[in-house]
Amino acid sequence: MRLRLDLAYDGTDFHGWATQPGLRTVQGTLEAALAQVLRVDSVPLTVAGRTDTGVHARGQVAHLDVEEGVVTATAGRSRRTPVDALVGRLNGVLQGDLRVHRVREAPAGFDARFSAIWRRYAYRVADAPELVDPLTRGWVLAWRRPLDVEAMNRAAAALLGEHDFAAFCKRREGATTIRTLHELHWTRDAAGLAVAAVRADAFCHNMVRALMGAMLAVGEGRRDPGWPGEVLARGERNPGVTVVHAHGLTLEEVGYPADDALALQAQAARRVRTLPGPLRYDEPGGGLSRRGDARG
Repeated sequence: MRLRLDLAYDGTDFHGWATQPGLRTVQGTLEAALAQVLRVDSVPLTVAGRTDTGVHARGQVAHLDVEEGVVTATAGRSRRTPVDALVGRLNGVLQGDLRVHRVREAPAGFDARFSAIWRRYAYRVADAPELVDPLTRGWVLAWRRPLDVEAMNRAAAALLGEHDFAAFCKRREGATTIRTLHELHWTRDAAGLAVAAVRADAFCHNMVRALMGAMLAVGEGRRDPGWPGEVLARGERNPGVTVVHAHGLTLEEVGYPADDALALQAQAARRVRTLPGPLRYDEPGGGLSRRGDARG
């Protein structure tokens, strides 16, 4: 059976999601806990979006394949369902900076990575002395200069849509840098923090943090609002684009289509992406649109 796991973590003490020898990572920690609780040798996980060192998550999604009898045996004498019992046992062995919120049997065709149609991140910035709170320093970036949110939103408008984001990505062998940026918008929350909502079909390596670096340069007045669009159009890394600190970034949510479109979306997302992208299923009611690789 395939299980879907919904989880959250504080990325401060993790060296990112992906397993690395000798380092504490989210994947390595969770896979070890699953192997212990399920009493199996190994439990490989597939994740919706691999986060970097220091990045947090509230709405991460992963899946694993396991024999149904193994899950049933885990419940023991518990009156809870096997998957509910699994949640309790996992959280009993995990440290407090990693929590599994829910486990459920995944619908047919579900793939945590390739079935996803978007990932949504938030980046939080305290840009005034009175906003810098020692209690939130682990997930809010302290910025010494005030930011013009409206200027950042004007800059963001040119980046929306399907583009080759090579100018804002760290290239990886064999991976495309073409993405569809659905949302990039700054607001002030109730406390006064500048908060960016960033949503795309997928993100390439360092893409969100590089976009934030370009936005902050505009917000503090060092760059004109048209500059990020010019960088994007040139299609190559610009030394003026700073990849900002990871701790201000949180993966908030991952979106999936209706159950009957999961398999088709996973198939479409595996295709090598070019401009314009191949056809894909969008959210319910959205029909078919253009997209490609969902590598995050």
